[in-house]
Amino acid sequence: MQEELLLTPGPTPVARRTYQAMSQGIFGHRTSRFKEMSAGIQEKLKPLFGTDNPVAILTSSGTSALEAAMVNLVDDGDTVVLIVSGVFGGKFADIAGRYNFNVHIYDVKWGEAADPKAFKEYLNGLDNVTAVFTQACETSTSVLHPLSELADVVHNYNEETLFIVDAVSALGGADMNMQRDKIDCIVSGSQKALMLPPGLAFVALNDRAVKKVNNSRHGRYYLDLKMYFKSLEVDYTPQTPAVTLYQGLEDVLDMIHEETIEEVFVRHKKMQKMLRRGIEALELELFVKEAAASPTVTAVTSTPEEISHIKDTLEKDYHISVAGGQKDLAGKIIRIGHMGFMFPKDMLAILSALEDILSRLRSKNYYGKALTAAQESLYDQA
Repeated sequence: MQEELLLTPGPTPVARRTYQAMSQGIFGHRTSRFKEMSAGIQEKLKPLFGTDNPVAILTSSGTSALEAAMVNLVDDGDTVVLIVSGVFGGKFADIAGRYNFNVHIYDVKWGEAADPKAFKEYLNGLDNVTAVFTQACETSTSVLHPLSELADVVHNYNEETLFIVDAVSALGGADMNMQRDKIDCIVSGSQKALMLPPGLAFVALNDRAVKKVNNSRHGRYYLDLKMYFKSLEVDYTPQTPAVTLYQGLEDVLDMIHEETIEEVFVRHKKMQKMLRRGIEALELELFVKEAAASPTVTAVTSTPEEISHIKDTLEKDYHISVAGGQKDLAGKIIRIGHMGFMFPKDMLAILSALEDILSRLRSKNYYGKALTAAQESLYDQA
């Protein structure tokens, strides 16, 4: 049977070498072997986040990292602002709504990035905001928010206000750096640009955020970051970790550093450009404008009939899996992932399939058009 080409925005493909690393055999997590592996992982993980501080690793989904950020950095009665521009911003809002927080929602039109100037005006109209939460990439729309500019807005509002970023579908694919971009907390998950199966979540904090965690009065247990950072002082974990996923993480971090973090970002931008130029050549509409486009996922829109036909035919005839739209965008877009263990050749594969599908569907010759546009975009970037 033909192997599936997984081009969803999560989960994403896992390299064979990583599967092999995860199949070495289980071993105890209270051993010197695990301690040595944990220490090595931390040294390779910190540069990916752009921090000198240890990164907490939770055995759970990315959603747990979102909740961990809230219950460790926000106390009962605190005022928080959530930038919501799609389904996953809405998830942040849903989590916040379960707690005794004073929640303000800054709505952004789906398919657009947050405007720092407009957000500054909004934020300055509020008092005593403890934290601002946003996605880096809003996976449901393929928007990438201007994190550095938003961080400036937050810290100019009040230097004590924390800027917290959900980078589940961005870390390892989009160029971000906690120190450079003045981000207080980044959370992420294993199953997207980090090239692993689901099951690990990550929380990175700068010194200001660590201080807030240490002084927090909010109740929590499994998600108590103080326990994780305390255990990391001796390279262990407070609870039983997913040892096999740690083995895989060690391998993918080796892969990233072999390629270099800078070249990883370049590769993701190449795939983004190839796909966008190819989609345009097929006379399909890109849901997000160039300036706000994510390097990890691209949303394409057309008529509901074409969207349904394209998605179904990719899966049935070409064994290429992409994602549909969610909630307000259900049936209106397809989302093509290009993050993690994906390469320019994978963009050529889906564009070739789309040429055939649309040529047959529209009775119009698109053969070679998308591939030419994609390859020319590579030449332009050289």
